[in-house]
Amino acid sequence: MTREDLRQIILHEISQIAPETEGVAISDTEDLREALDLDSMDIFNLVVALSQRLGFDIPDADAARLTTLGSGTDYLQSRLAPR
Repeated sequence: MTREDLRQIILHEISQIAPETEGVAISDTEDLREALDLDSMDIFNLVVALSQRLGFDIPDADAARLTTLGSGTDYLQSRLAPR
């Protein structure tokens, strides 16, 4: 799965949680909460949705790694990398 695929998955899952964000332009460095007006429950739901979609658990402690689109993409890419 490419970095762009993961980026699109994150954006899709956010749009499912907060439909008003669909199509909103966001850079890889913008804070998702601030840029898209997401609250802690939205972030929790994003973590759950990404876990289900990608087939692995995202520990609560790692949720902070999903604060920006770039850091979230990096985190998911590292979790999907062969070990």
